[in-house]
Amino acid sequence: MSHVDNILEQWKRERPDLDVTSMGLTSRLKRIGRHLGREMETVFARHGLNLASFDVLATLRRSAPPHQLSPGELMANTMVTSGTMTHRIDQLVKAGLVKRIRNPEDGRGFRIALTNPGFQLIDAAVTDHVANLDRLTGGLTESEFKRLDRLLARYLETLEKPDESA
Repeated sequence: MSHVDNILEQWKRERPDLDVTSMGLTSRLKRIGRHLGREMETVFARHGLNLASFDVLATLRRSAPPHQLSPGELMANTMVTSGTMTHRIDQLVKAGLVKRIRNPEDGRGFRIALTNPGFQLIDAAVTDHVANLDRLTGGLTESEFKRLDRLLARYLETLEKPDESA
């Protein structure tokens, strides 16, 4: 019996009036998320990165050449606040992985660009990251993988649907 199944059995015994089925699903998703997070952080650390720095560098890398974005574009793509993004950029500038360049379209603003070392680092890190994700999902058959991917996409869609009251 899994850890989650044990918890569900305890709740069923103590509160038989509650249907705790949804607790099982969400608890499993939470535990999977923690496992994945730990495994990903291990790979990022091998490259001197953490999830936050990887996120910024990967966002820049997957943007079209010349691999630069405004701080606002980075915030929108990474879903963090302005203060958080400024701190991340400052740390990456200090590490020589990104640089601030004047925005030619708006002299008051600037863009964040990958440096050559930043480009090389994120290419190596994302290669290892994808291999790690392949390893982490390798216990599923191709059919199971596709079915789970579809189900999770559908579930996420229900959670991220636009607010219809706005």
